[in-house]
Amino acid sequence: MTTFEDILEEAGKFGRCQMRIVSIFCLVSVPFSFVYVGIVFQGFTPEHWCRDPGVIEIRERCGWSLQDAHRATVSLMNSSTGVTYSQCQKLDMDWNATGLTCDNPESELTQAQLSTLPMTGCTDGWEYDYEGRQSFVTEFDLVCADAWYVDMFQAALSVGFLVGSITIGYLADKYGRMKSFLMTNFFIGVTGILVATSPNYIALLVFRVLFGFGVKGGWMVGYVLITELVGVEYRRMVGVTYQLFFSLGILILPLLAYFIPNWRWLQVVFTIPYFCFLTFIPESPRWLLSQNKRNEAMEITKAIAKENKKTLSKIIETLTDENTDSISTASFMDLFKTSKLRKFTFILSFNWFTSAVVYQGLIMRLGILGGNVYVDFLISGIVELPAAFLILLTIERIGRRLPFAAANIVAGAACLITAFIPDSMFWLKSAVACVGRLGITMAFEMVVFVNTELYPTIIRNLGVSVCSTLCDIGGIVAPFLLYRLAVIWLELPLIIFGALAFVAGGLVLLLPETKGVPLPETIDDIECPNRKDTKIYI
Repeated sequence: MTTFEDILEEAGKFGRCQMRIVSIFCLVSVPFSFVYVGIVFQGFTPEHWCRDPGVIEIRERCGWSLQDAHRATVSLMNSSTGVTYSQCQKLDMDWNATGLTCDNPESELTQAQLSTLPMTGCTDGWEYDYEGRQSFVTEFDLVCADAWYVDMFQAALSVGFLVGSITIGYLADKYGRMKSFLMTNFFIGVTGILVATSPNYIALLVFRVLFGFGVKGGWMVGYVLITELVGVEYRRMVGVTYQLFFSLGILILPLLAYFIPNWRWLQVVFTIPYFCFLTFIPESPRWLLSQNKRNEAMEITKAIAKENKKTLSKIIETLTDENTDSISTASFMDLFKTSKLRKFTFILSFNWFTSAVVYQGLIMRLGILGGNVYVDFLISGIVELPAAFLILLTIERIGRRLPFAAANIVAGAACLITAFIPDSMFWLKSAVACVGRLGITMAFEMVVFVNTELYPTIIRNLGVSVCSTLCDIGGIVAPFLLYRLAVIWLELPLIIFGALAFVAGGLVLLLPETKGVPLPETIDDIECPNRKDTKIYI
């Protein structure tokens, strides 16, 4: 009997048809990056201080700028970033009784005088040094005691990712890649608009969870579909390219955020591309064969061959699924059945978790550093692009294990070094941080295919699904880890990120090398890799 791989030899393993489809699906990765790290701009927290009606009255009467009034009427205090103006308390006084004049606001009351006056809470809300722009932080006043609500915005997305990737992955296996992808994109479009029109913060969180439910699940379906449409030797290349377009989206995001100052309209721009993906795409012939829909698989394969200007011989009449004779009885406990599988599951899960925490943490950190967030984000995004090329350059020459471990260790070292470089050495601090960003990007991209190569065929999909759930758990933890620890010391999150990455890199060295090693088919092949030869090589 003829397998689909045999037919692809004639139809074209990576011809014009596959190039067209892969190009369309790679565009899905671009808006996914907007959603994944858009909180840096949508949830940006600018300089802020308590609103005081008395100060506003004086400012309007005297024609002072916002900054003039700020310097003259707000006291200084110590914070994790040094001495700053008070953000969560205001002076408890009647400004009309101070004798403050309009001539020279900065010379009227000294900071020494202000520091001795009584303080009270921000009972009248806040003012923001964010003229002409609006984030959901400034709209809903999510600062001071309510600052942790910003963490919930990103955590809600990761909760949606966690549930959606499992649910939509199941639906894609049961009802097909094409149907799941199209329905998911429609769902993303609707929920994305609901996020943009949320009347309050509770509604925003609910819609954000639903939005995340569709976004990652749809991205994963796209990843599976493009790898199923090409020959085995092209799968890693299209997979890395698919992730490369995620990095391109990172470069586009700060430009969009700069020219679209309102977080709601920015959300609309994030969402619109998903409506554009409601277009015809072919179902995966491999999935059709697995569902015994042989005739439909043949028709799609003929269409692929036609577009590739290839001619199929009559061997297509004997097309069958290469896995029809294998009955999978995989269960969750199989991932812990032997000592080696337990080791693989623990190390890979920890690496998924670490990659998510460090990657998201380093990106979100850009929003709290106080520099030009648009320029900083663009520069840090540029360093992601070489990651895919370094992976392709090293994995076939050196192998998987050493580059994977080195990427984690370099990221960890960069985080630790950055934490102790003084702010006065700005460019050195930025350069080392960018090296860390490059390292963790490589590690994040490598854990995907290393995960698939270590598990045997019978539990491969299950193994990837279970281990990658730690990525979403890491996404839930990351904002709390960054924003709450930064309140104590701005560089403290970098210490945690560095430690995690170091441990992850060390654990990777305990994994076996998979370059040139037969792809395991059963659990016995993991325990006794030299027991028998196999025809499937990586």
